[in-house]
Amino acid sequence: MTTFVKVALWVACSFVFATEVLADSSNDLLLPGQVIQGHAKYESDCASCHKPYDKAAQSGLCKDCHKEIAKDVNEKHGFHGLMKEEKACKECHTEHKGRDANISKLITTDFDHSITGFVLKGGHLNSKVLCKDCHSPLKKYRQAPTKCNGCHERDDKHKGSLGTDCASCHEEKDWKTTHFDHGKTHFPLLGKHIDVKCKDCHLLESYKDTPKQCYACHKKDDKHKENFGTKCEDCHTDRQWKEITFDHDKVTKYPLLGKHHETKCVSCHTGNLYKDKLKTTCISCHQKDDKHKGNFGPKCESCHNEREWKELLFDHDKKTKFPLLGKHHGIKCSSCHKGDVYKDKLKTDCYSCHQKDDKHKGNFGPKCEDCHVDRGWKEILFDHDKKTKYPLLGKHHDVKCVSCHKGDLYKDKLKTICISCHLKDDKHEGQEGKKCESCHNEQSWKKAVFDHRLSRYPLTGKHLVTECKKCHVSPKFKDAKSDCWSCHEKQDAHKHTLGIACETCHNTRDWKDWDFDHDKTNFSLQGKHKDIKCIECHKTPVTKKISLAANCITCHDKDDRHNGEYGIQCEHCHNGLSWKTIKVGSSKWINK
Repeated sequence: MTTFVKVALWVACSFVFATEVLADSSNDLLLPGQVIQGHAKYESDCASCHKPYDKAAQSGLCKDCHKEIAKDVNEKHGFHGLMKEEKACKECHTEHKGRDANISKLITTDFDHSITGFVLKGGHLNSKVLCKDCHSPLKKYRQAPTKCNGCHERDDKHKGSLGTDCASCHEEKDWKTTHFDHGKTHFPLLGKHIDVKCKDCHLLESYKDTPKQCYACHKKDDKHKENFGTKCEDCHTDRQWKEITFDHDKVTKYPLLGKHHETKCVSCHTGNLYKDKLKTTCISCHQKDDKHKGNFGPKCESCHNEREWKELLFDHDKKTKFPLLGKHHGIKCSSCHKGDVYKDKLKTDCYSCHQKDDKHKGNFGPKCEDCHVDRGWKEILFDHDKKTKYPLLGKHHDVKCVSCHKGDLYKDKLKTICISCHLKDDKHEGQEGKKCESCHNEQSWKKAVFDHRLSRYPLTGKHLVTECKKCHVSPKFKDAKSDCWSCHEKQDAHKHTLGIACETCHNTRDWKDWDFDHDKTNFSLQGKHKDIKCIECHKTPVTKKISLAANCITCHDKDDRHNGEYGIQCEHCHNGLSWKTIKVGSSKWINK
């Protein structure tokens, strides 16, 4: 090291030493004013707060002492840590103003509390809430409690039983508004529990050791009176007290089917659920419902099922030797089984049950099934055509059996001739004999088929289409006369002048078509006589054979101009061609 360097170094050290000594002795002389009471012990030690020639270092020295402030700044927390821009401490906290100076004075008017990290919300924004209510004048602002309990301990109705974290349940907007998440506890609130007030479960504001078992709270609601035990949750849910979750089908050996599914538990479990073991037989519960009064035995399930008491499953067709067909299918069991179904064996013949229904009074025998069927009592299956020698034809097919069989069916043998049944219907009064079938048939009694040719009066001409009643005015057909006059008297245009033997001139073909040949009589019609009407000659009514004189004068007496002078034999001179024509040679006869 050179001599110059050594001299320079010694001068520098001497200057620094002289300066420090001078400063220590002159602190009191240079002090601008007293510091606050809290800094008094550092008042003579300027280096505690000031660093020579480095004003920026002053804030660091402050934070060296005020470590809590330094921590807020470093962690960006609290009022100092959340300032928009970091300022030198001295800008707000001016020292050397005396022992009683307030260097931390804060302007609270319109103060933005959010920069402190404690945002005022809800009830804290109420104008009635003052700064002093939270910030004690004996403490620093930063020492104000940030936990609810710090201010509201006196309001804690729980008396510390729920700890000091009020915010876990309550909100700032209203003390009574809670948001506690009960789901984070060992007892999440589900169903109806969600709307239940806290005090309903937490009596006397006691929260710890609150029982979680249903029965602890709902004992008063137990309608079973402990007969079903204390584990309510085995059957009930928190959604609805009446909602039952107990699965009887899976948990027990007795599945609830049909109507049992809707039956109330207490209908079967009338005693202690765990002590009194129920029987699973139907009769153990339904004996009072047994309308058979024990006659059908104790095994209800043999016939009935759980769906409907009236619905029967007993298959009479398969399980017995008497299948229920027709009307038997819908009949009540008690209609046949009136005694003990196992002891009293019923007969399977119809008559044993239906004797009282026998309208034949035993006349048709006891074998009802020979005629009747089980589909309908009125339906008859007896085939009279095949099983007897008398087929039922026409009207006989619809006639009731008792109309013919009036006595004992097997003892009284009926005759097969018509008259044996229809004697009372014989309107002919026996005139036509006993063979009704000669004219009548089974289709209709009134539609008779009689061959009149087999009688003494065969029908011809118009008689073939003439109704029987026109001639036979009464069913006594043999009383009818065979002469024309008896039927056609009112049609006699001759008024008896030609007698009553109409058939002499007329025939059955047509009344106007007559074929009488006058030439075959004693008086042949010639000349003018051919065109003359019968009434011109036959003027006198007769009832017997016609007897009329054949001489001319009989008819022409009024025409005789000779006044009888030439006698009565007009035909000697005249002829039938013309009255005025005289026969040749008649003068000789006249002269004689």
